[in-house]
Amino acid sequence: MAMASAGCGGSSHPASSTSTSPPPANSSPPTSPTTPTASATAPRGSTPTARPHSAPAAADWATYHRSGLRTGAVATGPALGRVRRLWSVPVAGGVYAEPLVIGARVIVATQENDVYALDAASGRRLWAAHLGAPVGGGSLPCGNVDPSGITGTPVADPRTGTLYVVAYRSGPRHVLFALSLGTGAVRFKRPIDPPGGNYTTQQQRAALALSGGLVYVSYGGLYGDCGRYHGWVVGAPATGPDGPLIDYQVPSQNEGAVWAPSGPAVDQHGNLYVATGNGNASSFDYGNAVIRLTPGLQAISYFAPADAGALNTTDTDLGSTGPVLLPGGRAFILGKSGTGYLLSTANLGGLGHELASIALAPAFGGDAYAAGTLYVPTIGGIAAVQVAGDHLSRRWNQSVATLPPIVAGAGVWALSSGGTLYQLDSRSGAVRYRVGVGEPEHFATPAADGRRVYVAAGGLVQAFG
Repeated sequence: MAMASAGCGGSSHPASSTSTSPPPANSSPPTSPTTPTASATAPRGSTPTARPHSAPAAADWATYHRSGLRTGAVATGPALGRVRRLWSVPVAGGVYAEPLVIGARVIVATQENDVYALDAASGRRLWAAHLGAPVGGGSLPCGNVDPSGITGTPVADPRTGTLYVVAYRSGPRHVLFALSLGTGAVRFKRPIDPPGGNYTTQQQRAALALSGGLVYVSYGGLYGDCGRYHGWVVGAPATGPDGPLIDYQVPSQNEGAVWAPSGPAVDQHGNLYVATGNGNASSFDYGNAVIRLTPGLQAISYFAPADAGALNTTDTDLGSTGPVLLPGGRAFILGKSGTGYLLSTANLGGLGHELASIALAPAFGGDAYAAGTLYVPTIGGIAAVQVAGDHLSRRWNQSVATLPPIVAGAGVWALSSGGTLYQLDSRSGAVRYRVGVGEPEHFATPAADGRRVYVAAGGLVQAFG
């Protein structure tokens, strides 16, 4: 299945970081929260003070799937089966990023390094910002995004009226921009590439996260797994261009991408949960893992399937989706193997120690969760999975929509790869509304504000209500 990135190669660990060999795959799994060997954070200066993640305002959809938990749900939305298209507006460039909704503005970012602010009620353009020439796909050693500009979903801070977005610009370099939500003016910018200088093989695919005064930017590799790269998370102060950066490198010898479109999940204490793609060893090397990081990007716990080393050899990424954080200190992850895992966030469990598992189908992108049910985007359709304590069970499965869903009121909204938007009944999976919207980019997902649902596909941004 084609995708925007799968996570390949990576730079060597910077000299300032600690690096040792990961334990062999047959070593005993931990029984308490464990720091992965070679998981040291490499600060580029002192670690900024981090504060807990803040929940969005009721109507804001200011980050991928609305909150740092990545649950992708809002309590109200268009009534089942009573939907119409409200407006449609063209934009230049493919849209891989999820639209954001902040107050009365819809924010859309494209591969042309363009950012648009549209009026949520009418679609009228309020402002547009161009953040530099994107990188031509033909200039990269592999990959399937052309041109390559803004790929990861931005994140907004409604309290300060700031939008944070990473543009891949000719050079090539990744640059973090802070824009005014009101006008699109650049408040500051700074280079945000991870250490190592692998500017042509590191891809910024995952959604940005904002927590405790830090913007977190994750990296993987290009589709095709060419060259050297690592999974990275880089943290930058949200207040300006001059503060120190911090970073975490996945300690696989190569690869181990943090590439899932949903990006890191963030809990109420500001801890990050990242999922990795395949490493390049035949034994466990922190590829195919969920890793818990402190706000300062120190690794303190991990989970990997018992067969994580074997998954490396077949490019069967656990991290083709990102973790979603659930009530009761639980997390869920499902990757290309088709096995979903329920984890404890207090102790992710180490190698092969999940709380529960369920057989589904390979999944890509990001899940949604509401009222005890996960909605999972598998290649066989959206699967509804009931979470009850430490147990997982399938409620329903439909086969028409396969891209990452969201929940708006009683409806589950998701796209098909062929360009149809579906509203599904959250109780049964029955199709209650469908409409052609144009072919979406890989793993495209809608957004919502409690009244309307917004979709970017086929060169258009469209609203339904």
